[in-house]
Amino acid sequence: MFRQALSVRSERGTRMAEIRYKRILLKLSGEILAGENQGGIDPHILNALVAQIREVSKRGIEIAIVIGGGNIFRGVQAGSQGLDRVTGDYMGMLATAINALALQDRLEAEGVYTRVLSAIEMKEISEPYIKRRATRHLEKGRVVIFACGTGNPFFTTDTAASLRAMEMGADVLLKGTKVDYVYDSDPKKNKDAQPFKEITFMEVLQRGLRVMDTAAISLCMDNKLPIIVFNVGVEGNLRRIVEGEAVGTLVRG
Repeated sequence: MFRQALSVRSERGTRMAEIRYKRILLKLSGEILAGENQGGIDPHILNALVAQIREVSKRGIEIAIVIGGGNIFRGVQAGSQGLDRVTGDYMGMLATAINALALQDRLEAEGVYTRVLSAIEMKEISEPYIKRRATRHLEKGRVVIFACGTGNPFFTTDTAASLRAMEMGADVLLKGTKVDYVYDSDPKKNKDAQPFKEITFMEVLQRGLRVMDTAAISLCMDNKLPIIVFNVGVEGNLRRIVEGEAVGTLVRG
């Protein structure tokens, strides 16, 4: 999944690129952590993600992360497995906590101060989500990982990402995916699928494009928070975005 990107090394003394986004909310799906596997956490993928997050954090960018749990369990699977949907959703939330702890462990091993804040209280392994506390962690330069979604069944981690981005006052919501752009149809099924470099929230809703779920898109649209959908598997893409380069698809009003 992760492919090497060409890097440009500036000469000593060259001024570093300007920062466009000071505070970001990065949404990562659990499936990204699985890589090409059917589930679980691929350590190579995890390390590559950590390297990108560390690079951006060291530039002084305030980073909040919402992570999914689909590599372990998805709440929508509950019905097919004979489980109640609410029970399944809570199981999915616990899966996000596992991923959050794994990400925190690798980040701190690389010298990046990190805090996990959970919407479901688990005081032995995380802090409870409190808006002011989360904001203070960001201001101190710590990477904040939000676990357990919104803490409520029937709400996806996409919706949680939009909600936390609003609460944290993020400049942009970045959705890391396995594809380079948002397409007008599934590029895996249609070789003629056309990518969008920029699209409006309303077009996303009207076309039924699977950028994020409807609630998440509507929340961002109502609050005029831009979304950038990009391939987090390309080394350096996260840095390029915060420096203002046109990467992926920009969704805005």
